[in-house]
Amino acid sequence: MGAKQSKPAEDVNPESPSKFGLGGDKQTDLQFVSKYKPQTEGQQLRILLHGLNGAGKSSFINSVHSVLKGRISALALVDSIAYDCFTKQYTTYKIEKGNPNTFYPFVLNDMMGMKNANDRVHVKDMKRAMRGHVKDGYTFNHVYKLSKEDPYYNESPTINDKVHVLVCVIDASTDDLCGENVARTLREIRLEASELGIPQVAVFTKIDAAVPEIKQDIRNIYKSKKLKMERFSVNVGIPMNCIFAVQNYHSEMHLHNDIDTLILSTLRRIIAFGDDFLNKQNMC
Repeated sequence: MGAKQSKPAEDVNPESPSKFGLGGDKQTDLQFVSKYKPQTEGQQLRILLHGLNGAGKSSFINSVHSVLKGRISALALVDSIAYDCFTKQYTTYKIEKGNPNTFYPFVLNDMMGMKNANDRVHVKDMKRAMRGHVKDGYTFNHVYKLSKEDPYYNESPTINDKVHVLVCVIDASTDDLCGENVARTLREIRLEASELGIPQVAVFTKIDAAVPEIKQDIRNIYKSKKLKMERFSVNVGIPMNCIFAVQNYHSEMHLHNDIDTLILSTLRRIIAFGDDFLNKQNMC
């Protein structure tokens, strides 16, 4: 008997207008995320975040969790002092939906950030993670890649173990947004993901620190050319319509409607890209 099928995810128009010009409509996007279900019963969409140390991967996970829970929360541990990568283990985050033990049908994976542009171990572990070979709890090492003999190596990954959408998190506040060496490494990871058919997006964080006009009013986000998205797109290869900007929650005590709008708009598009890939896998 075939697997039970549910209603496919609705199409997403990346250019959908919003009241504030933030790239989405909060209630529409929240409804999409809340109603999303993979076509095949029992499957879950896996979203893997990667990038340089301190880019804001864990903060993005916390921001998504906060918006969906309706309050400021801290699902993933973060550090306010970026001396080194705070995340050491490969961790899968599920988000509770309403009742206890009921979760959204997508998960977010956090992993150790890339230490520098020549971090070859990071690239190798990334490849294994995308293929579903890394088990939860694996502690990353900048010197040694995950070996097949390691107890955290998943020899026979299922479709739920594999990555369905890859998210490159970029700190927009850095002076050198994406230097030549970093771009080359990110490009290598992108090509590996492309060989697997995995869709990729980029999320620019810390936009409020990058552009004074945005710090004054987040609704200026797409009016500014200072985020250098076009340069990043050319250097790494991710199309402009797959690059999004968000402001993570980091010091706020309460939710902010415009911040929520950006996060939900980005999450909706990430889910839509991943769902398309998941459906293709099911047809193979």
